Amino acid sequence: MSNISGIIKSIQDIMRKDVGVDGDAQRISQLVWLFFLKIFDDREAELELLEDDYQSPLPDNLRWCHWAQDAEGMTGDELSEFVNLQLFPTLKEKLTLQGETGNRAQVVRTVFEDAYNYMKSGTLLRQVINKINEINFNNTADKHTFGGIYEQLLKDLQSAGNAGEFYTPRAVTRFIVNRVNPQLHESVLDPACGTGGFLSCSIDHKREQFVSSPADEEILQASIHGVEKKALPHMLCVTNMILHGIDIPLAIRHDNTLSRPYKDYSNKDRVDVIITNPPFGGMEEDGIENNFPANLRTRETADLFMALIIKLLKDKGRAAVVLPDGFLFGEGMKTRLKQSLLETCNLHTLVRLPNGVFNPYTGIKTNLLFFTKGTATENIWYYEHPYPEGVKNYNKTKPMRFEEFQTEMDWWGNEADGFASRKQTEQAWRVSIEEIKQRNYNLDIKNPHIGEQVSHDPQELLQQYAQQQQAIGELREQIKNSLQQALDPTQ
Repeated sequence: MSNISGIIKSIQDIMRKDVGVDGDAQRISQLVWLFFLKIFDDREAELELLEDDYQSPLPDNLRWCHWAQDAEGMTGDELSEFVNLQLFPTLKEKLTLQGETGNRAQVVRTVFEDAYNYMKSGTLLRQVINKINEINFNNTADKHTFGGIYEQLLKDLQSAGNAGEFYTPRAVTRFIVNRVNPQLHESVLDPACGTGGFLSCSIDHKREQFVSSPADEEILQASIHGVEKKALPHMLCVTNMILHGIDIPLAIRHDNTLSRPYKDYSNKDRVDVIITNPPFGGMEEDGIENNFPANLRTRETADLFMALIIKLLKDKGRAAVVLPDGFLFGEGMKTRLKQSLLETCNLHTLVRLPNGVFNPYTGIKTNLLFFTKGTATENIWYYEHPYPEGVKNYNKTKPMRFEEFQTEMDWWGNEADGFASRKQTEQAWRVSIEEIKQRNYNLDIKNPHIGEQVSHDPQELLQQYAQQQQAIGELREQIKNSLQQALDPTQ
C-alpha cells in the first residue's frame, strides 16, 4: 500500500513552489483533475483486461499511460505546452461524443469544462505527476486509503471558505443510508450532492445487501442520481463515482437543481429516495426564488431545497435531510414549509445532533429529519443523540463515529407497524401533531427529560445570537414586503 498521506503532503509542498497556483482552492482543483486522469487511466487498464474489445474515448497520445506514466518522460516547457495546447483543448471540446465511446467521452468533457491548469512550471508539474504515479487505484488498499485523503482535501477546501457548504461526516452519511435502507431497484437522488458522500454510501449499501449478479449491478448503476452546481465538488463527485465502480456517471449532473422552475418538475422526475445535506446559511442568487410558488419564495437555500424535496418524492418515497436548528424554529415562509411537510409527509423521526458534528466547518447545531411522503404526520419521535462517554465535543482528531448510532438503531423499530416498538427514554420522546400546531409549527422542542440548562459555551452563545439575527432579518423582510404590497396596488 502506498503512503498516500505522505504523497499528498509532498504534492502540496511542490505546488507551493509554483507561481501560478494561488491558495488552497487552486491547489486542490489542480490536484483533482490530475487525480481524475490517473484514476480514469487505472480503470481503463482494468477494463482492457475484462473486455476483449474495450475502446478508450481518449486519443492514444492523451491517455495518462502514454504521456504521464514514464517518470523520465516530458517535462519543462515541453510538458507545459502539451498540457495547455493539446490535452486541455481536446478534453474540453474535441472528444467524439457519438458511438461506443461517446458516453465515456461525455463524462471526461463534463469534468474538464471548468478545469484549468494553474501550474506554470512544467518541471514542477512533472514532479507532481511522478508522485501521483506512486498510487495504484486498482489496488483496493490504495482506493480505501485515498477515501480518507479525499476527505482531508475537502476539509482543506472548506478552510478556503465556501459559506453554507458543510461536507457531511462519514458517520452521519452511513447512519442515514442505513436507516433509509434504499432497495436495489429504488432510485436514489441527492439534489445537492457535493462530492458524493451520500451517493457513494448508497452504492456500498446496495452492493453489500443486494448485488449478486451483473444484472443486479446494472440496476444499481442506473439507480444513482446526483446534481451539483459547483465545478470542483462536481469533479470530485464524478471521480468518487468512478472509484466506486460507476464507470459512466452521466447521472451526476453539473447543474443547479433550484434553477429549474418548480412547476416544470413532473412525475417522471420523482424518485423513491432522497438523501441530502443541502447548503444552509447561504443565499441563492437573485431570481432563483421566482422559480417557486409565491408562498414558498425565499433566498435561503436549504428552505428552497426542502420545498423541492417534498415535490420530488414519489408517493411512499422516503427522505432524510440534514438541517440546522434555524429551520425548526424559523417563522414566516419556514412555518408554511413545515406545515406543508407535515400535511403531505409523515415526519416520523427527528434526530437532534450535538454541537461539533460538523467541526471544523461550523458549530451550528444540526438535525436529521426522516420522513415518508403520502401520509400526514400524526406524531414526531425526537431522539437526542448524546456525546459518547468522556467526550465533550467533536474535533478533527475525535470525529463522530458510526458506532455511536447503535443505540438509535436498536431503538428504531419498523415504519410498517408505525414504529410500535419505540419507547420513550432519556434520549427519546414523542410529540403529537396537535401540540406542533399549537406551537405554530415550531419544531424546536427540547428534551423533556432534561431540565432547563443555561449554556456558557461561547460557540453556542454566538449561534443563538446568529439565530436571533436571522429571525430579525426575516421579520424585517416580511414587513418590507407587506409595506410594498400596501403601497403598490398592482402587486
